[in-house]
Amino acid sequence: MLTVTDLVYRVAGRTLFDGAAMRVEPGKKVGLIGRNGTGKTTLLKLMAGDLEPDAGNLVLRAGARLGRVSQEAPGGETTLIEFVLAADEERQALLAESDAEADPTRLADIHERLGAIDASRAPARAARILAGLGFDEAAQQKPLTGYSGGWRMRVALAAALAARPDLLLLDEPTNHLDLEAATWLIGYLNAWRGTLVVVSHDRHLLNAVVDEVAHVSGLGVARYRGDYDAFERARAERQIRDVKLQKRQVSEQKRLTAFVDRFRAQANKARQAQSRLKMLARLKPIPALVEDAAMGLTLPQPDDMPPPLVAVDDAAVGYGDGPPVLTGLGLRIDPDDRIGLLGANGNGKSTLIKLLAGRLAPSDGRVTLARKMGVGYFAQHQFEEFDLAETALQHIRRLLPEQEESRQRGHLGRFGLSGPRAETRIGDLSGGEKARLLFAAMSTTRPQLLLLDEPTNHLDVEGRAALVEALNAYAGAVVLVSHDAHLLGLVADRLWLVADGTCQPYDGDLEDYRRSVIDSRRGGSGRTEPEDAPVAEPNGAHTRAGRRDARRQRAASSAARRQARDAERRVEALTRELEALERSLADPALYDGDPAVLAETRERHIALKRDLAAAEESWLAAESTL
Repeated sequence: MLTVTDLVYRVAGRTLFDGAAMRVEPGKKVGLIGRNGTGKTTLLKLMAGDLEPDAGNLVLRAGARLGRVSQEAPGGETTLIEFVLAADEERQALLAESDAEADPTRLADIHERLGAIDASRAPARAARILAGLGFDEAAQQKPLTGYSGGWRMRVALAAALAARPDLLLLDEPTNHLDLEAATWLIGYLNAWRGTLVVVSHDRHLLNAVVDEVAHVSGLGVARYRGDYDAFERARAERQIRDVKLQKRQVSEQKRLTAFVDRFRAQANKARQAQSRLKMLARLKPIPALVEDAAMGLTLPQPDDMPPPLVAVDDAAVGYGDGPPVLTGLGLRIDPDDRIGLLGANGNGKSTLIKLLAGRLAPSDGRVTLARKMGVGYFAQHQFEEFDLAETALQHIRRLLPEQEESRQRGHLGRFGLSGPRAETRIGDLSGGEKARLLFAAMSTTRPQLLLLDEPTNHLDVEGRAALVEALNAYAGAVVLVSHDAHLLGLVADRLWLVADGTCQPYDGDLEDYRRSVIDSRRGGSGRTEPEDAPVAEPNGAHTRAGRRDARRQRAASSAARRQARDAERRVEALTRELEALERSLADPALYDGDPAVLAETRERHIALKRDLAAAEESWLAAESTL
């Protein structure tokens, strides 16, 4: 479908590719990955013809239709459904020609071609895609001007999918999506029969969709078969193998050099020494595949605080004099909570985060924050609050004015912004580096609560992995909104669902929620799979035995979850009772009263501690089983 050979491309004096080559076979789905700044988006633009290479060739198969998402959000008074339908240029041209054409022979040819491309079902396909990306039937009839840039980028994505190109190029397609739309898109791309090249740092997408990985590094592109996990395993094995080869080559170089140095001056050994010199010249160095270690990310540990950190009692919140976005909120956040917020964009996740951060006051009810609690708040719009002329060090200096410069630099270094990066203007930092600076800024107070609203949009795979490690090592509470299912699955141990104007604990895991999203959008007009997706052959999950095994697994998983929830509730109840009893034991009046009551209280205290220890063991065992 696409062949890249001997590609050379330079930008601003920097070489991005030198002799790079790759081949995209028809029907293959290729994940284009690599560290930020290695040239993935540039390579995609070269494939699309937006940029011209300095040398080499990029050849698209003759007659193949190329599809991509517009880099600018579409606008105007065109309705969403009209815009998406217009993306299929061949269909539009044929329809326009059929309206003006009078020649019966040509009309017959036009209608034959319209039938071949299934033009009559295009409106239904476009509606399904828009619904899958979060636009209901009423929204599809509204003009583009009524939507924000992020929502209009979804429409641009829908247009690229609806055009059904032979080769589809996508650059971070989940960045403008919520978890629900990302889940739908991953299912759609997985079932789609076309050829795909996708730049993504979303590990779940890369594992669910791609069957090849093209890794951009060292001015070239290396190809690996399989999904992202398979790529990581293969690359690690290759790195280990090449390190061994390098050691062997160094040893051989030392041996040959020692022979030459010893015998070069002896006439009877001169010829042999010359042959060793030629052997040395032929020993081409093995390129080091082991890249520099990924920049770490270390969150400072907060001081301990008693629970709860946040208590929300029958609260409502909204904007200005308008109706409340969320009502009936009854929530509690404790110091070790890891909470993931679920719910489609527009349901109020960011509004809830702002309420917890103190950026919005409740219009009803009460929100109680622990005294002296620090709150770290991360949101994409905060990038706009940076002074782009400042350096990262100057920004942190304003936040930590009492500290010495060495400590200010040390703080930045914990977030991968050491050395020259600390002296770089914020406007010249990459998106990932700005995200790291925002983490550094919000951590200057060593907060007990982190509120993170889509923190991964500008982080590459390594940056996301560093964030997971940092959050799991962090001793405070975390409330997280993210479309990255991999991140949510590794960090969140509780889920809250923001829907229907309120927020409630979600009784299930992330996989349950993902299935419910797919089922709900299949049930309406937003089915996950393309209309022309191939019918799956019966395999293990579809045979009678497979269905029986799946039922057993679901039943076992459900029982384990129920056991874990029951054990957790017992631990919480015993903990509350024990705390109340210890308050009684701390009351001097107890010791001045009836000795029998005191003895009974002490015995109950001992029994409670024993019961709590047993309940905790039961909980841990249930969680381990789960």
